[in-house]
Amino acid sequence: MAVTLAPGEPWELSSVRLHLGTTGGTAEDFTVTVDSATHTAYDVRLYTHDMEDAQDVLWQPDTPLSLPNTDAIVFAYPNTGARIWGLEVVYRQTV
Repeated sequence: MAVTLAPGEPWELSSVRLHLGTTGGTAEDFTVTVDSATHTAYDVRLYTHDMEDAQDVLWQPDTPLSLPNTDAIVFAYPNTGARIWGLEVVYRQTV
């Protein structure tokens, strides 16, 4: 799974939820990463969770994360076990 969220306007990320049909079963990480439009040197991994024994993940930054209109967030999980998954991201545009 690789999902990119790029609203195209200044925005704030509030929360991320990932649900798998069953536990991950293998030691693979679910990651949330800023994809900087400036340069890859500015990409930042915000969150990592080992999904081996997990079925549900909820991540909320301490405060909403403000991002410029040019940056995106990439949600990634290798999912070699071909688990059914659902991803919900709560954000709002700040313009």
